[in-house]
Amino acid sequence: MSVISFVPIRSGSKSIKDKNIKLFYGKPLIYWVLSSLQNAYQIDKIVVALDSQKYASIVNDFGFSKVEIFHRDTANSTDTSLTIDVVLEYMANARLKDEDIFMIAQATSPLTTSNDFDSAVKQFVYSAKDSMLSCVKIKRFFWNTDGTPVNYDYKNRPRRQDFDGSMYMENGAFYISRVSSVITEKNFISGGIEVYVMSENTALELDEPPDWKIGEILMSERENVTKSIKTEIKLFLSDVDGVLTDAGMYYSEKGDELKKFCTYDGMGFKILQEKGIKVGIITGEDRELNRARARKLKLDFDFHGETNKLETVTKICSEAGISLSEVAYIGDDINDFELLSNVGLAACPANAVQKIKNIPDIIHLEKSGGEGAVREFAEIIMNCL
Repeated sequence: MSVISFVPIRSGSKSIKDKNIKLFYGKPLIYWVLSSLQNAYQIDKIVVALDSQKYASIVNDFGFSKVEIFHRDTANSTDTSLTIDVVLEYMANARLKDEDIFMIAQATSPLTTSNDFDSAVKQFVYSAKDSMLSCVKIKRFFWNTDGTPVNYDYKNRPRRQDFDGSMYMENGAFYISRVSSVITEKNFISGGIEVYVMSENTALELDEPPDWKIGEILMSERENVTKSIKTEIKLFLSDVDGVLTDAGMYYSEKGDELKKFCTYDGMGFKILQEKGIKVGIITGEDRELNRARARKLKLDFDFHGETNKLETVTKICSEAGISLSEVAYIGDDINDFELLSNVGLAACPANAVQKIKNIPDIIHLEKSGGEGAVREFAEIIMNCL
């Protein structure tokens, strides 16, 4: 089984002339998605379907070893051409296996990372679903044209941070299916559909001139975060309550204590381990719930009931022969302050207290605790490896 990524571009863009090769943050737009795909270890081959020798020369000049050019038919290169028709044209001319995984990746989504592609492929395989699409989680209040609310009660309008009626919006970054499904259904998504959730800023697609300006600002922020990682990260640690959970405690009628963990965070630990980074949790609480979660995740370290986190991590570093500058830590409350102020890379979820958010150079994540904040931090690190 192979994983093929298919990137369709053409030279006749009307809204932005030569959009796909126009410089975006210093490089042709098409470079960014190809670079992420090239560095994604789950991707075996990248097919760029284009209609211009000029575009082909630019793509070849990148020197990406996984890339091959497919010259699409003229009939599939017009303003009204459908991407599915280009895909079917390619499949009719390529030697593919029915079980091969086929991904459509869009050049107009340059903020998609290598880790997004890798994690999505693994999630797709693990899900055993027929297809997958990328989405972003939107915390907004939606209405119908007839004046009725879609996802909330306007008479009891919640605070945005407490709002639980979030919706998932297709962001167009990529679609995944099996070759056999695409050929049979003549569609990228069919059957049982899995959703891969990306960071909220990837909702932007570069289709109009204003999108371009916003996109370059977002790319600049991402690249600046990347440059802020001055040393190799060898140890990744996380707090539990308020980071791996939403900081809430739930009780059953029998008095059992419950917590809600996010499965995306579990995958965040796993992808770091696969890159050789040790991972663990360190928490001031000493509860069996946390210990059970640590065992489930097969972490390298788990420390419970710690009253001095900095002292504990300093000891870990000494025993492992590494420095605090090679440690990444995510925390949300004042008992994390000292450790966050001394590690090489610090981050906090969106729900962190203000004192933590005020730590110099700390990374402010978009996700709140229990919503994938650890996964988001892990992806930032992965994109810098």
